[in-house]
Amino acid sequence: MTLPLTKKYSPMEALPAAELPTGLEWQYEPKWDGFRCLAFRDAARIDLQSKSGKPLTRYFPDLVAALKKLKANKFVLDGEIVIPIDGNLSFDDLLQRIHPAASRVLKLSQETPCVFIVFDLLVDEKGRSLVKLPLRERRKALEAFAKKYLDVDGTVRLSPTTDDIALARKWFHMGVGLDGIMAKRGDLSYQSGERTGMQKIKTQRTADCVVGGFRYLEKKPLVGSLLLGLYNDQGKLDHVGFCSSIHDEDRPALTKNLEKMIKSPGFTGKAPGGLSRWSTKHSLEWQPLDNKLVAEVQFDHFTGGRFRHGTRFLRWRPEKSPRSCTMKQVQRENRSALGLL
Repeated sequence: MTLPLTKKYSPMEALPAAELPTGLEWQYEPKWDGFRCLAFRDAARIDLQSKSGKPLTRYFPDLVAALKKLKANKFVLDGEIVIPIDGNLSFDDLLQRIHPAASRVLKLSQETPCVFIVFDLLVDEKGRSLVKLPLRERRKALEAFAKKYLDVDGTVRLSPTTDDIALARKWFHMGVGLDGIMAKRGDLSYQSGERTGMQKIKTQRTADCVVGGFRYLEKKPLVGSLLLGLYNDQGKLDHVGFCSSIHDEDRPALTKNLEKMIKSPGFTGKAPGGLSRWSTKHSLEWQPLDNKLVAEVQFDHFTGGRFRHGTRFLRWRPEKSPRSCTMKQVQRENRSALGLL
C-alpha cells in the first residue's frame, strides 16, 4: 500500500491564547522551540515537510537516517525538529541547517545533530490513516508506536503530555528549551491546516511578520529599520510597524541582502508614510521589498492596526510561509497571565 504523501496533509495549527484553557476536554504539551515537521515514510522513501509545505529533507540527513533505522516501514509523524546544545535548544544552530551547500549541511548534521520530538501519529505502521480519530485515541496509538519502535534516547523521541493543568503550569515556567505550552482538545480529530481545537500559550508575545520594506539610517547607507507587514482579511499586506533592533555588525551584510530584494510595491494594503512630529523627509523614505522574508518579533501592544512602540527582532523564520503571517496572530493577547503568578 502506498502512503498518501505530503500533499494530503497540512499540519494542524494553533490560535494564540492569553492563558491555559481549563476543562476535561483539554490536554497539554510543551511547545518546543524548533521547526514544525511532518515526517513521511513509505518503505525506503523518507520525506520531511515544513509547516508551510516546503521540503526539509535535504537539510536534515541525520533525521532521515534515524527514520530509516526504525523498524516501522510506513508512518506519518507530526513533531518538532530541535537541536540540543549544552542542555538547551539552539534555534540559531537550527537556522544554520537551511544552507544551499549539501557539504555544509552534512558537516553541521555531524557536529550538531538534531532531535525529532514527536507529538502526533497521522498514519500508523500498517498504513492506516488515523486523522479522523480523536486526539486521545491517536495519542494512545502514538504511545504504542513509540514503545515498539522508538529509542528513548535516540534521534526520534516522544513528547510528553498531561491532563494536569498544574503540571502544565510547571512546564510553562521551566523555560529551558520551551517556547510555551500547547493546549489541545482531546475529543477532536486532526484538524489539518486549521486553527481549531488547539491553542498556544507562549512565554512572550511574538508575531511572525513579512518584511515588506526597510529604511536606511539617517546618515549612513545601511539598513536602519525593517518595515513589518501582516496580511489582512482581504489578503492585502498591511504595514503594521517597524523594528530597528539590528546589531551594528549585522547591518552591512543585511543591507546587501535587502538591496538585492528591492521590488515594488512592498505593501499591497496600508503602506508606510504619514508625518509625525518626529519624522523628517529622509525618515519617511523607504525601500519596498519582495515579500519573501519572514521575521519573528517580540512586541508589547498591538492596537489600531499596528504595533505600538517599537518591536524587538528575535530571529528570521525561513521555514515559514509569508502568507501565513496574518492579523489573526495579534487578534488575541499573546501573553500568558501565568507569568505574573
